[in-house]
Amino acid sequence: MIRVVTRFARRRPAVVLVIWLVIAAAGFTVGNGVFARMTTTVGAIAGSESQQGAKAMGDAKLAPPVINAVISGGSATDPAFRGKVSTALTGLRAIDGVLNVTDPFGPEAPAATDGAAVLVNVELAHQGDLLADKVQKQLTSIDGATVVVSGGPLTDREFNNQATSDTRRAEIISAPLLLLLLLLVFMSLVAAGLPLLIALVGVGGTFSTLLVMSFFTDVSIYSIQVTTMLAIGLGVDYALLMVSRFREERAVTEDPAEALVRASERAGRTIVFSGLTVAVSLGSLVVFADPFLRSIGVAGAAVVLIDMLAAITLLPALLQMLRNKIKPARGRKERGRSFAAVARGVQKMPVLTLVVVLAGLIFAGLSATNLRLDTSNPKSLPADSATRRLTEQLREHFPALAGPSAITIVTRASADSPELAEFRQRVAAVPGVSAVNLGRSGGGLTVLQATPKNPTSDPGTARAVRDIRDLDAPFTVQVTGDAARLVDYQQQLRDRLPLAGGIVLLATFILLLAFTRSVLIPLKAVLTNLLSLFAALGVVVWVFQEGHLVGLLGGERLDGIDLTVPVVVAAIAFGLSTDYEVFVLSRIRERRFAGVAPDQAVQEGLQRSGGIVTAAALLLAVTFAGFMTGGFAPIKEVGLGLVLAVVIDAVIVRMLLVPATMAILGRAAWWAPRFLGGRPLVPSAPVTPDPEPELAATTQR
Repeated sequence: MIRVVTRFARRRPAVVLVIWLVIAAAGFTVGNGVFARMTTTVGAIAGSESQQGAKAMGDAKLAPPVINAVISGGSATDPAFRGKVSTALTGLRAIDGVLNVTDPFGPEAPAATDGAAVLVNVELAHQGDLLADKVQKQLTSIDGATVVVSGGPLTDREFNNQATSDTRRAEIISAPLLLLLLLLVFMSLVAAGLPLLIALVGVGGTFSTLLVMSFFTDVSIYSIQVTTMLAIGLGVDYALLMVSRFREERAVTEDPAEALVRASERAGRTIVFSGLTVAVSLGSLVVFADPFLRSIGVAGAAVVLIDMLAAITLLPALLQMLRNKIKPARGRKERGRSFAAVARGVQKMPVLTLVVVLAGLIFAGLSATNLRLDTSNPKSLPADSATRRLTEQLREHFPALAGPSAITIVTRASADSPELAEFRQRVAAVPGVSAVNLGRSGGGLTVLQATPKNPTSDPGTARAVRDIRDLDAPFTVQVTGDAARLVDYQQQLRDRLPLAGGIVLLATFILLLAFTRSVLIPLKAVLTNLLSLFAALGVVVWVFQEGHLVGLLGGERLDGIDLTVPVVVAAIAFGLSTDYEVFVLSRIRERRFAGVAPDQAVQEGLQRSGGIVTAAALLLAVTFAGFMTGGFAPIKEVGLGLVLAVVIDAVIVRMLLVPATMAILGRAAWWAPRFLGGRPLVPSAPVTPDPEPELAATTQR
C-alpha cells in the first residue's frame, strides 16, 4: 500500500502538489475561522453532577454572565468620587441587555479595607461581545478614576485572544529557529525548506479539522495550541526523516529517481508506523467524558495523519520535482561514529547502565507522586491581563472576596423553608467549610454558596465536596462549582484511565510487533516509554507546583497542575516516545535481518539513526519550547512536559536504554512465534555490511 501511494506521488507530482495546496489554502482562509468559535470550557464532564447543577442554574437563569469592576482613585466617602461613579452607573443601567448593577455605596455593598475603592457587579442578559464592550466602555469612562474590568464575556474573550496571540507568537518564534537548524542539518536551503512546507500544510489541516469539529462539539482554546504544536513538530520530523533518507540513498546511487524510490518506500514505512502509533495514542483520549480531551484526541489524531500523509505523498512529489537540486549527503565516514561508540560502551556494562538510568528516571519522576490537579483560574493568564489585575485588586482592597472559589449547592427548595435552613446548618458543619451564604432563588431552585477553607486543588476541599454530596436532604441537591467540577473530573480519570491506557499499550504493542516481528522489543518499548513519561511529569510538578525554577519560564508557583495537562502530556509523549523507538528500530531491524549479529546491528543501527533522532528531537523540542513563550500557564506546562519527554527519550532512553536492554536480551530480543510472523533467529556470524554512505552526523539515519 505504501509503495502504491508513494509511486503515484512520484508519477503525478503536479496533481499531488495542487491537492495539498488547496488543502493548505482552505486551512489558512476558511479554517482560520475556528479562532472565533473557541470556548474556554475545560473539564466539564457531560452527565456529571457538577455539569447538571450548572445546567439547572442556567435554565433557571440563576447564573447570568457577570462583569466585575474595581474602581479606585478616590475615597468611598468622598462626595465628588461618589458622584462620578453614580453618574456612570446610571448610564450603565440604561444600556439594553444590562439586568442589574449593584450599588457600591449601599448598606450591603462590600467595603474596601482601605476605603480607597468600590466594587461594582454588572449582570448581563447574554454573553454578547457588543454588550460587554458597551459595559466596559461605560465603566472606564469615569474621569480621574482607575477602573479594572473583567469577568463574564470579557474573561472569555481575553482567554481567546491570549490563545490566538500565543499561537501566532509561537509560530513566529519557531519558524526561523527551525529553518536555521534545518540549514545546519542539510546545508541546503532547498532541502531545509521542505520540512517547513510540510509543517505549514499540517497547520492548515489543523485549522480545517478544528473548524469542522466546532460544528459538532466545543473546541477549547487549548486545543488549537496543542494541535498546532503537534502539526509543526511532527511535520518537520517526518519530513526530516524522508529528506535525510533521500540524501543518504543519493550517496550510494547515481540515479536520483532510484534514490527517491528507495527513500520513499523505506522511510515511508517508518513514517506510517510512527504516525499510526502517535495517532492511536492521541485517539485514546476519546474514551474520556471531557469534551476537551475528546476534541484533543480526535483533532490530534487527525493532525498526525495529515502530517503522515503529507510526508508520504506531498514530499515524494516535491522530491521528484527537485531531485536534482538536493545534493547527496557527503562527509567523512568517521563522523557520527560516536553513536556506535556509545552503544559499544553500553554493551560492555549493560546491567550497570540499565540500573543507573532507571534510578535517574525514577528519581526525576518522584515529584509526580505529589501531583495535585487544579482548575483553570486567573493565574493561568499573564500578570498584566485584566483578569489577573482584577484578582489582584480584589486581594488588595477586598481580601474577603479573594478567597477560594465557592462550592455552589443547587437545591430544589424554597429559600425560606425550615428544611433548607437546617440543611444549611449541616453544610456549615462540614469539615473544610468556613461559611455558607444564601444565594439566588428562582425557578423552584435555591442556591447556597459554601466557602471552603482551602484552595480548590486542596484535598480537604475535595473531601468537603464529597461530604456535602453525602448529606441527606428532603429535596434534590446538586453540588457544582470549580471544586465539584474538579472532583468529577478526577473521578472520570479513575473510571476511564485504565481503558484509555489499555488501548494505548495494547495498540502500541501490536503495531511494534508488526513492525519488528518481535515480542520482547515492543514490551521493552512500552515500559521505557512509561518511565520517560513518569520522569517528565515529575519535573513538571517540581517546577510549576513546587515552584522550583518556575521564574525562569516566566511563570509562578501554582496550587496545582491544570487538570487536563497530565492526560494530554501522557497521550502525546507516549506517542512521540514510540515515534523515536520506530526511528531507531527501523535501522537496527534492517541490519539484523541482513544477518548482522545482535550487538553489531544495534551499533550500526544507532550509528545510522542516532543523528536523525537527535536532530528530530531538537527540532521538536524547539517547536514545543516556542509555545512556552506564551502567557497560558497550562500550555507552558504542556510545553515543558513535552520538551522534557522528547529530550529524555531521544538522548537517554534511545541512546542508553535501547543498547543496554538489547544487549541483555541478545538474540532473544528478536524472537516471536511463527503464528505472529516471527522469523527463525538469524545466525550471528559476521557478514559483509552493506555499503555505508558517508554521512554527516546530523543526517545519518
